[in-house]
Amino acid sequence: MRGFIVASILGCCVGSAEQPQAREWTSSDGTVVKYRWSAPQFTKPGKTYPLILFLHGSGECGDDNALQLQNGVIPLLEGTSKLGQPVFLIAPQCPSGRDWSPIDDDTGHLTEADQPNPLLDSILELADTLSKMYPIDPKRFYVTGLSMGGFSTWDVLGRVPERIAAAVPICGGGDPALVDRFVDVPIWAFHGTDDSAVPVGLTREMIAALKKAGGSPKVTYYPGVDHDSWTRTYDDPEMLRWMLNQHRD
Repeated sequence: MRGFIVASILGCCVGSAEQPQAREWTSSDGTVVKYRWSAPQFTKPGKTYPLILFLHGSGECGDDNALQLQNGVIPLLEGTSKLGQPVFLIAPQCPSGRDWSPIDDDTGHLTEADQPNPLLDSILELADTLSKMYPIDPKRFYVTGLSMGGFSTWDVLGRVPERIAAAVPICGGGDPALVDRFVDVPIWAFHGTDDSAVPVGLTREMIAALKKAGGSPKVTYYPGVDHDSWTRTYDDPEMLRWMLNQHRD
């Protein structure tokens, strides 16, 4: 197995809501993934726990393995803790000068969601590797992201729909032509109606396409809200409770 991962499977105390642990991993194709890792303070023998993959926005790209903690990660961990729901969480960092997923400047649609993506594919490989090392429930793998990470949440949905128990894309967009791939995955999307950075129409397109394909996605539009629709989303215990209640068949 490639990469540097230190794990104590039972009775582990790795990471916390205050300071998830900084790690680095190399995938099988040589892609280096810098990420933050949080685990339940205590785990019980024989019990498994959910895994959340968090994908940050463009403002948190870099090489410091720290900026991705700026928005969303701590509220997610604090919120799940308040619900009495211990979780594992991966928060990778997209390198400077890159995007999680290529986006068409004119349409706002993902342009390569049906093609290999070394960065996202490596992150999914990392999630799979960690799931085999820790007491992670394979039926409770959740994906969420904001802005650029909202786009990549839609992207990941189409790559491994069979692995995802639920997805929460926030102020992003996807490729409406690929919704058949994940029409049965529970999805709750969020977007501000006055978003000046990512048009709310991109979420509306994805929701409409899913419904046309026979899906039943949930969606929340925040009236009058600009780009920051993630703060209230990750602070919402109803959203967290819904997500953690989803189990893959």
